[in-house]
Amino acid sequence: MEKTNKKTRVLVVGSEPAFHDMLGKILEDQFEVLSASSEDEGLSQARNERPDAIVLGYLEPRGTSFKLHKKLRSGWLTKHTPLLIVEIGSAELSQKGWTRQEALEMDADDYITISPDDSASLSRLRESVGLAEKITIRMGERESVLKEKLLDPNAFCITWEQIPGRGAFELQHEEVIDNVAKAAAGGKIDAISVTDNPGGNPALSTEMLCVQIKNAGMEPLAHLACRDKNRSEIESLLCGLAADGVKNILVLTGDYSGSDAFEGLAKPVFDLDPPNVLRLVEKMNEGLEHKAMRKTVKLAATDFFAGACVSPFKKLESELMGQYAKLKKKIEAGAKFIITQVGYDARKYHELLTWLRVNNYNIPVFVNIYVLPYGAGRFMNSNGIPGCVVTDKYLAELAEAKKADDKGKAAMLLKSAKMYALAKGMGCAGAHIGGHGITYEQVEYIIDKGNELAANWESLVKEFDYPQENGFYLFEKDEKTGLNTDVYAQRPSKPSIPFIYRFSRIAHHLLFEEKSAVYKTMKPIAAWLDTTHTPKHIFDFFEHMSKVAMFNCMNCGDCALFDTAYVCPMSQCPKSQRNGPCGGSYDGWCEVYPNEKKCIWVQAYDRLKPYKEEGKITEYTVPPCDWNLWQSSSWLNFYQGRDHTAKRLGIKPPPKKESSKK
Repeated sequence: MEKTNKKTRVLVVGSEPAFHDMLGKILEDQFEVLSASSEDEGLSQARNERPDAIVLGYLEPRGTSFKLHKKLRSGWLTKHTPLLIVEIGSAELSQKGWTRQEALEMDADDYITISPDDSASLSRLRESVGLAEKITIRMGERESVLKEKLLDPNAFCITWEQIPGRGAFELQHEEVIDNVAKAAAGGKIDAISVTDNPGGNPALSTEMLCVQIKNAGMEPLAHLACRDKNRSEIESLLCGLAADGVKNILVLTGDYSGSDAFEGLAKPVFDLDPPNVLRLVEKMNEGLEHKAMRKTVKLAATDFFAGACVSPFKKLESELMGQYAKLKKKIEAGAKFIITQVGYDARKYHELLTWLRVNNYNIPVFVNIYVLPYGAGRFMNSNGIPGCVVTDKYLAELAEAKKADDKGKAAMLLKSAKMYALAKGMGCAGAHIGGHGITYEQVEYIIDKGNELAANWESLVKEFDYPQENGFYLFEKDEKTGLNTDVYAQRPSKPSIPFIYRFSRIAHHLLFEEKSAVYKTMKPIAAWLDTTHTPKHIFDFFEHMSKVAMFNCMNCGDCALFDTAYVCPMSQCPKSQRNGPCGGSYDGWCEVYPNEKKCIWVQAYDRLKPYKEEGKITEYTVPPCDWNLWQSSSWLNFYQGRDHTAKRLGIKPPPKKESSKK
């Protein structure tokens, strides 16, 4: 959430009036000062007013300050609030104070002694004490280091991806924590990125590991995959992360469920997609409102810094346009940064930066640098990891490098350093470095060598020329640089129109457009049917059977056929993506059913394009399915103003008839 012009609030707690008077004069110009003169009052204000910082002085009777400090440090609401101990060092009050050692044992953020007997002016006193500055510094330390670095146009941000393994007490977890400790000591990495059940298989929970990373002195970036969690679990997880001070979130669809779960394939959830998770995060940052006891309650605001993923490495026009359509929705929903999928085509990275600039989106981009050995490259080349693109040309280079005595390790690291330099030169805001088994020393080499090479980044473009065969690029090529111009390329695809879509457009016009005579006839009939029992169920049955035959309908009741060119996202997309494609499609095929089922968003684009309506897939964000409507008639829900489409179009339910007493 962006900062407002509201003054920072500082709670001053102490028994002595002189303490409040002195600190009030020092702080009042820069902060809004709250005051408390007892333990109970201080604790109450700290919990209810949620100050940005707390200044703790002496409290009667002796020992009370120590007790209050312990409560503040262990409190659920106050444990992350910056706390400073301030003592007025006059002879009169010295017997009531505490020694410096005692104060420091309280584990406060700082300890300051102020002498009111100093004859210097108040301005000099402010300068010498530095209390306001210390408060500002401590508050800054609570901010996201990742956010600060990413939003600094003169900085280049580095994250290092760690992959938790399965189990609770495994060596892999120890290795992750060792890597975190080395990163903290090295000082070159800004955040540790933690994957969420990679490959769709069980692993140590991301949120637990992120808390450990934060405790080890590093900034965590928690991946939040939509695969395993419904909307309630996602909100609960976000609340827990916020309470533990984890603020950086990467929202992604997630791999489809893996088969290595207990007793077989886990049931995929995909209740929310990334645009809707980002909407939830934004509402939480504003203070989420909910109903309790028939009243609207506003929760305390969080301070998440949330990002999203995109894959510009798509071969087909329909695939690529779907990626950018969904990215538009993610940005408008609240994504503050972008991390790309794995790919090695310089022109594709530049394409993303160009698209953002042309569309006036000032949002930082991480280049995804996966340190690629030959084995992993061969696996990605065969689409073994959905969404990761390694072309035949690059795989051949990896095979040649593998012949060296070190099995290609030096070439692999140098290639990664060159990719780092290229990204930095092109204008990316950071590098997201990952790879199986890479060490901190290797990451440090990539950073140092990449910085060294960045001055001549243009010369590296030709080394990352890895186009896919007949692959589509969004912009015309700049022959001088090897990258892109700002001119959109022609979109040559000429898809045919399936009969079922032609029929669906006609039926939609007749049944669901308000100007249609059929719609006007159906509206009162639907209102009557909705009040009946048997006729309503008969109507629902025939509607469902017809939609099963045409669309494989699962009778969710909150129909999204209108939004996806009549390709049902609930029954025909394994990930139930209602706002655009995931990143896993390959050559137009669904990640889960390669060479068997086309991605529904590829189908939707190809259906809309002959009518010059392909831009419709970017027009609005489709809300998540309302499961209150499950197994009910979507047509009646539409006519009665209950489903998301009716609400979007402003279709109101019929007025309720007042019951008359006999």
